Amino acid sequence: MESQKHSGLGIASVITSIVSGILAFLVIAIAGVVEASAPGRLDEESFGVAVLGILLLASLGGNALALGLGIGGLVQKEKNKILAILGTVLSGVSVVILSCVMILGNLLP
Repeated sequence: MESQKHSGLGIASVITSIVSGILAFLVIAIAGVVEASAPGRLDEESFGVAVLGILLLASLGGNALALGLGIGGLVQKEKNKILAILGTVLSGVSVVILSCVMILGNLLP
């Protein structure tokens, strides 16, 4: 019985979802620390907020890419699908959480 090799798309999916998740966590943590240290310092028109927003959108895009790579890894034949499943689940959860954070961030005063 031959062991199946891991899907290259699955490996890429896991790595991309982890990197994107770490980026999202760091962006949210930085925004929280800045706001907690000086309330009102994060002005919606400031350059820093624009950079944080772009980084958060980049993280969301990275997770969407990881989701696509994971799905691609799932449809490959004769490949081990463990990493593709893990990448799909991690990126799917991250996309949902980031979407909720972005929506709730716009609803709160």
